[in-house]
Amino acid sequence: MHSLTSILSRGRMEANRITPTSTTALHVAVHTKSHPADDHLRCGKLRYLCIKKLPTSPKCGDCHIALPGIPALRPRQYSQISKRQKTVQRAYGGSRCATCVRDRIVRSFLVEEAKIVKKVIKSQGKAKK
Repeated sequence: MHSLTSILSRGRMEANRITPTSTTALHVAVHTKSHPADDHLRCGKLRYLCIKKLPTSPKCGDCHIALPGIPALRPRQYSQISKRQKTVQRAYGGSRCATCVRDRIVRSFLVEEAKIVKKVIKSQGKAKK
């Protein structure tokens, strides 16, 4: 005759064991926000699914908005698509948004204009002396 503790412990062991009907795609020891997992009933069978992380779209390096025209994928998938799909045909395409590129170009012209004005003022000051 089995004791009550051995029956209870055997029941706990069977409850913790992964049954033959469950499947595992990927094993991660601790399920956290970065490695989520879920149990699903599918076709009347318990399926153990490791949920894939959601892809995030690349962001502009200056203003941190999502870059339009570039798909949101996981890093491994970016290596499998062509370069044409990863960039935009523009200076800083795939790195900066169009607004930030425009601001950079305008800023560089204004800096050059300021240098020229400074040089002209300096030469006019020498001419007066």
